[in-house]
Amino acid sequence: MKLYLAGGAVRDLLLGRPLHDRDYLVMDSSREEFRRAFPEAREVGRTFPIFLINGIEFSFPRANSLKEELKARDLTVNAQLLSEEGELIFHPQGFDDLKRRILRPASDHSMKEDPLRVFRAARFAAQLPEFTPHPDLIGAMREANREGLLRGIPADRIAPELHKVLESPRPGNFLRLLAEADCLLPWFPEFETARSIPAGPAPYHDCDVLTHICRVMDDLAGDPIAVWMGLCHDLGKTLTPPERLPRHYGHDLAGVPLAEATALRLRMSNEYKTAGVKAARWHMIAARYGQLRPATRVDLLMDLHLSCGLSPVFKLVLADHGEDYGSRAARELATILTVRLSPEDMNHGAASGEKLRMLRAQALRNA
Repeated sequence: MKLYLAGGAVRDLLLGRPLHDRDYLVMDSSREEFRRAFPEAREVGRTFPIFLINGIEFSFPRANSLKEELKARDLTVNAQLLSEEGELIFHPQGFDDLKRRILRPASDHSMKEDPLRVFRAARFAAQLPEFTPHPDLIGAMREANREGLLRGIPADRIAPELHKVLESPRPGNFLRLLAEADCLLPWFPEFETARSIPAGPAPYHDCDVLTHICRVMDDLAGDPIAVWMGLCHDLGKTLTPPERLPRHYGHDLAGVPLAEATALRLRMSNEYKTAGVKAARWHMIAARYGQLRPATRVDLLMDLHLSCGLSPVFKLVLADHGEDYGSRAARELATILTVRLSPEDMNHGAASGEKLRMLRAQALRNA
């Protein structure tokens, strides 16, 4: 049995980047021999043998030789192996593409063999922003979708790629590359529509909605929940009637069901679904925080507090509008959370709730 460190781990090692995931290629071994050597291994592969041991992936070859095995991988910069003796084995174009910072498919049929690689390629564009997608990659992605191959991908395979995008240094590149390769459909239909709609009137906007969303996502990099909010916040603009453009009156409320539908379609967790809905619902109101009536501020603060969305929503407002109300909102939330009802005002249902709301608003006025 021979083990090779494979794929992204070797790439990151050569780039001097921290290693987050280690994957190994198992050669010269049968499944039974591997199980005997590693009885704790759990087989998870669907189309070819893959085993997990303490979160580390051990895969068996998909081809009959190391040369063909490398060509069976997704991208040339990920198609390299490091033996236990320290020998490096590269895809024929792998070293040059790594040196020149190019994302290129490992073979002509790479994207078609596993269409999820279309989304993986877009994810790498977000994780490795210094790399440039090669025209061959864009063409291969476009051809895979033209043949309808993206429709058959289970949503639960796309969601893990999207989570990695939300944690990346340039998350907007994910949607940018999918758009360039005509791969937003069928999984991201709102963003396909967003390509042809102005983000808003001058001088506040100078681009389409998709470009604006990508910029906001990039500005929020480092906070995955805030990045997801950036992805969802302006979806309502895709529903604006053409005769109202370039203005988007009411797009915040219009975007609430779209944000929820996007999260459900992509199998995002309830935490992300709620965050997207709150981003659409409150981002325009929060951008006017300094002009809001105290009672409206109470409604906003309490809703975001109860949904754990206060900090990321105000990060979104800063990225979207340039208004920095985060510290003030946190202080005023602390103020209203100290307000309590008197015993005689408790336990009266909606009347108690309204009384507490008014007392909290009064506390903001006094402050």
